[in-house]
Amino acid sequence: MMAARPLSVTVIAWSYILVGIVGFAYHVPELRSDPGLQTSIVLLVRLLAIIIGAAMLQGSWWARPAALVWLAYHVGLGALHSWGDALMHLLLLAVFTFLLLRPSAGAYFRGAAAAGRAGA
Repeated sequence: MMAARPLSVTVIAWSYILVGIVGFAYHVPELRSDPGLQTSIVLLVRLLAIIIGAAMLQGSWWARPAALVWLAYHVGLGALHSWGDALMHLLLLAVFTFLLLRPSAGAYFRGAAAAGRAGA
């Protein structure tokens, strides 16, 4: 039986989806002026946020660490832009880590994995 999805996981998942959609829409026009590798990577990272958020809503076991790695990447990326960006992302990483590693979130992700094995 799958544990109920905690509100914190729902909010974080939808945050990833919305950030991914908004970021993707913002960067798509850059393909016309700069269709190179850098723009493609930016779009891929935004698409990955959408995928991670959707997977978190489904309780996929890999979505939790992927979400934290995605945000840790942005801490480093933010440091290349400004300390303010890095600090903001670091704060988000700390909050998301706390919320995603709580026992209730762990039970949700473990429950989804167990339900997937039982249905196979």
